[in-house]
Amino acid sequence: MSGTLPHFLQEPDDAYIVKSNPIKLRCRARPALQIFFKCNGEWVHQNQHTSLEHTELGTGLKIREVMINVSRQQVEDFHGPEDYWCLCVAWSHLGTSKSRKATVRIAYLRKNFEQEPQGMEVPINGMIVLHCRPPEGVPAAEVEWLKNEELVSSLEDLNIDTRADHNLIINEARLSDSGNYTCLASNIVARRRSATATVIVFVDGGWAEWTMWSVCSSECERQRTRECTDPEPKHGGRLCDGAALDTDNCTGDLCIQDRKLLHDVKVPQGDNDVALYSGLAAGLVTVVVLIIAVTLYRRNQSEYGVDVIDSSALTGGFQSFSNPLLMNSSMQPDLTVSRTYTGPICYPDSMEKELIPEPALFDPLPDLKVKVHSSFMVSLGVSERAEYHAKAPSQTFPRGVVQEIGGGGGTLGGRGKSQLAPIQPALVSSMMTGKRPLRTSGVFGHGGGRLVVPNAGVSLLVPHGAIEEDTTWELYVSITQQDSSALSDEGQEILLSPEVTYGPPGLTLSCPVALTVAHCADVSSEDWNIKLKRQTQDNSWEDVMTVEEESTSCYCLLDTQCCHLLVERPGCYALVGEALTQAAGKRLRLAAFGNMEPNFLNYSIRVYCVDDMPHAFQEVVSVERSRGGRLLEEPKTLLFRANSFSLQVSIQDIPQFLWSIKPFTTCQEFSFSQVWCSSQSPLQCAFSLERYSPAANQLSCKISVRQVKGHEQILQVYTTIAENEKDTVPFFTQSDCTITSQTGSRAFKIPLSIRQRICATFDTANAKGKDWQLLAQKLHIDRNLGYFACQTSPSAVILSLWEAQHQERGDLDSLASALEEISKVQSKHSTSVDTLDRISKTIPSSNSTMNRSSEELDANHT
Repeated sequence: MSGTLPHFLQEPDDAYIVKSNPIKLRCRARPALQIFFKCNGEWVHQNQHTSLEHTELGTGLKIREVMINVSRQQVEDFHGPEDYWCLCVAWSHLGTSKSRKATVRIAYLRKNFEQEPQGMEVPINGMIVLHCRPPEGVPAAEVEWLKNEELVSSLEDLNIDTRADHNLIINEARLSDSGNYTCLASNIVARRRSATATVIVFVDGGWAEWTMWSVCSSECERQRTRECTDPEPKHGGRLCDGAALDTDNCTGDLCIQDRKLLHDVKVPQGDNDVALYSGLAAGLVTVVVLIIAVTLYRRNQSEYGVDVIDSSALTGGFQSFSNPLLMNSSMQPDLTVSRTYTGPICYPDSMEKELIPEPALFDPLPDLKVKVHSSFMVSLGVSERAEYHAKAPSQTFPRGVVQEIGGGGGTLGGRGKSQLAPIQPALVSSMMTGKRPLRTSGVFGHGGGRLVVPNAGVSLLVPHGAIEEDTTWELYVSITQQDSSALSDEGQEILLSPEVTYGPPGLTLSCPVALTVAHCADVSSEDWNIKLKRQTQDNSWEDVMTVEEESTSCYCLLDTQCCHLLVERPGCYALVGEALTQAAGKRLRLAAFGNMEPNFLNYSIRVYCVDDMPHAFQEVVSVERSRGGRLLEEPKTLLFRANSFSLQVSIQDIPQFLWSIKPFTTCQEFSFSQVWCSSQSPLQCAFSLERYSPAANQLSCKISVRQVKGHEQILQVYTTIAENEKDTVPFFTQSDCTITSQTGSRAFKIPLSIRQRICATFDTANAKGKDWQLLAQKLHIDRNLGYFACQTSPSAVILSLWEAQHQERGDLDSLASALEEISKVQSKHSTSVDTLDRISKTIPSSNSTMNRSSEELDANHT
């Protein structure tokens, strides 16, 4: 026995350092002359060892035990490819033996749960699934569930399952399952509690049996009742549908009054026949007279050459401004006055309409013949079958009847002139491809205004004074929804924004307009080379500017989610980008929709990946609304990098005993090029789940969307399945889904009088240089100042850009603060300081400005 290798009776165990308390590692071996610890490949000094030695009775072999302490500082100071480790080496006369490696880690438990349970309302016998992901910790936290502060045990209740990935599952909800549930996570360091989730199990009411019929009343009626007690609605459940009281006319021997009336009044059978035939004859005569009257009326109306097929043309078929073609010719509209035109925004029926007086509708214009085939097409002004005849060119050319393709110009209004021109080639080509462009338009004069494409992140700001006095223009903004042609042939560029057109082409302006366009680029780092391109007359594209370079032709201010352009030339514009490094990324919007398939056994889940731009997601919403799909989770954003790795979409955590999915279909993949270059078409993948029983009406799972070696996003699905559900896709209201066209003072955040005073103050030079440069700096618009220097009024252009940048918030307080800071910087120039102080004090707060009525603003600005 004395000639054997050392044998370890005790090897070091894995240990965790709690807070700042050191841990003790132990080794015991026999026969052993010496035992030393080796940590991270280096011998531990002999002075740090504590040794104990004794001789084993019976064998006479020496047993040696050695201990060392490991402190938190030692572990924190170690920076290696693996965790801090130690092992023992024991010596005997024949050689050495090594123990197992023991790792030493610092124990911790973070405070925030990765996922906390959410409260829910569940029908009785439905499934309850409460999700919980404990905080990150070492060692991994163990999860327990509390209900009303008492521990929930799946061993005592077979209806409860707590084994599935820390989730709490109650297979069939009972009324007693209602309560406050808390997820409790703990390890050797700490214990954490999640937010409390309130679960309500409700019962929908059901009718009990009808009572017996009551005795007939004097009105020859009998009644019966029933109560909503089978079951009784509880915990907010629905009340019973239908009436609790039922009445019926008494018949036969049940009604005494009926029998008495028949006994007292005897009507001869011959009189009944005469009354019947008289009624039929009178009805027939009435029908014949009505047909003759309608025929004469239609014949009389045809003399005026008007055939109105759709009656909505008289009320709802027109835009919300008076149409001069349908009004008396002596009423000339004054289109130079600042007014606000509102049109259909989210739903066409929700618009407020200005009613046209009935006499004005039927007063014919001299020598004018109007043949209307569709009131809706006339309201849009694009009816191909509408006919207009006049002896001489009219003095009015309303926007409602301008032909949008191939139309020429005309005058508008007796006091001024208007220019109208054909639509850009991009719009014509999109009409040819069948994809109708998103488009909005409005009539603008000297007062300027704003155009907004609903739910698209695109708007146009026309500054005050950009259009000459006594002149009006019909401006439009549209988004082309066809395959992009703005990309270069090399294939290195991708489209980062929609192709946006504003016009008409012949528009002349005295100062640039501000065009706001949404984009999907991640601009937090300098990994992109982004260019602005414009479409030429021959449908080719030319570079206008690079965003980061200086330019005097236009200005580009790139925000996190949108780009603000100052341009003067009408046309079609788009942002394209070239990734300079693999760290360049673009944002994707992810959404999951679902609905039952026609066989009522399969449930289809569709996952969409589109560029994170509002107009792209609206196409998905439109498709799903037509399918009857339901949104299963709030859309989320994923950053997709230019690292050439693909995008994987997988479905996980499907309830195994309730739902099944075909093998090898749980994970689907998009190639890198499909995702990186999918500027127009949304990417879609579908999962078909089959339920084992029609009684399974609850579905919970999670969908993982991740880029290989990149970011991941989780869509959590919890939905109730109903065979007769007809829920539609909810409409995602955007901040610009209020009005599409505003003119005059209502379109601007800065009142006109204050704007004019600011321009008069800052456009003049002083001893320290141009004041507008300091204004641009304080408003954080201090790049490419050479562009503003070329403008007639640099301050006005800077304020227009500020208006476009703050069109949603309207934070006038920040503008007032900037003016106050400038007044402090220029404290040596008393005149400028006094002026700035007066201006900053006259700027109203953002809240008061937003709450003011439009009439007060108009009066104030005038």
